Amino acid sequence: MSTGLESSHVPVLGKYDSLHQQVLASVPLCDITDEDLTQNPQFCKLLATLSQHVDRTGLTVPLKSELDKAEQKLQNQRRQWLRSESLHKCLQEMLQDHCIRKHHTTVSPEQNMFYDTIQKSMLVSQCIRQLDPSSTTDQDQPSILGLNPQQVMEFMPSEKNSQRMKQALPRELEKHLKKKCFGLLSYYQPECESESDGLKNTKLSHLSAQLDKDKKRAESLKEVCRENTVLLQRQTRLYLGELIKCIQLLQSVILDHRLKTQTDLDRNKLDYFEGKCQLVLQKIKTEMVEIQLETYTPEAISAHRKIREKLNAELKACQAEKQSVESKLSSFEILGKEFEALAEEYCRLRREIEMKKWALKEFAHYSNKQN
Repeated sequence: MSTGLESSHVPVLGKYDSLHQQVLASVPLCDITDEDLTQNPQFCKLLATLSQHVDRTGLTVPLKSELDKAEQKLQNQRRQWLRSESLHKCLQEMLQDHCIRKHHTTVSPEQNMFYDTIQKSMLVSQCIRQLDPSSTTDQDQPSILGLNPQQVMEFMPSEKNSQRMKQALPRELEKHLKKKCFGLLSYYQPECESESDGLKNTKLSHLSAQLDKDKKRAESLKEVCRENTVLLQRQTRLYLGELIKCIQLLQSVILDHRLKTQTDLDRNKLDYFEGKCQLVLQKIKTEMVEIQLETYTPEAISAHRKIREKLNAELKACQAEKQSVESKLSSFEILGKEFEALAEEYCRLRREIEMKKWALKEFAHYSNKQN
């Protein structure tokens, strides 16, 4: 593609304000951000030119045309099948309503004949369709129970009953469809349930357009929701990108700046704890002084002083007595070992005397008790 072709096609892209928005709108299925287009301007121009030859889903114009024709053909076939299937379902519903009505009310013989003819015709047609060879293969299907379509045709209702049924069928179908339409109208607009049939018919004629309008509005809202989802995903990616950048910046602040000031921070903490310890020690000393003041009152101090003076006097007396005893012992030590033996003998005799005195005292006490 030439540059002139690109320049001639790019401005025709649409109603958006910038080229980036035009490209993003023309390729919604691609995971592309505005930042990608800014970093790759040539790629942006390529997408802008390419969007003139493909639609939003990525299909080329000829392929899109063929696809539309195929879809239209498929829709026609579906419409034909739906028409016959709807008629078949309506006939089944009519038969079910008739069976229920027979158990609750009296039904005329003509009505019974009409619905019996419909039921037999449907059963025979279904059997014939099962017995006919398949239209999608050249091989014949094996017969079921040895029957062929001609044999099943014998169970068709009589020509007279069939003609009567065909004449009355449009009228009965119209009644049944009208009843279903009124039911649909009552479901869609409950306030119409108590209105007249004429007014219901008028509203029913506009119901199809109203349903189409509501369907288009729902599809439009669905498309808007899809576009909002794509926009939300893009904004989420941008938000996550910015969030990652913020996290990286925060990590940089933590690793670079805080580590540099960690020494000063530790020193300040150390000074703080030292001051706190000194304060606690001073408080402990103050508490000890208060306890001493509460414990040692002036009266207690005076009593302690008197006790101390008395104890000091007794200590001095004991020391003087000790000195006198030591002087006596030193004088006895001059006498030698013989004096020590004599002193020990004297102590032994004193103990014996004490023992005998105690024994005499106890004996005298015992004798007094005997008398």
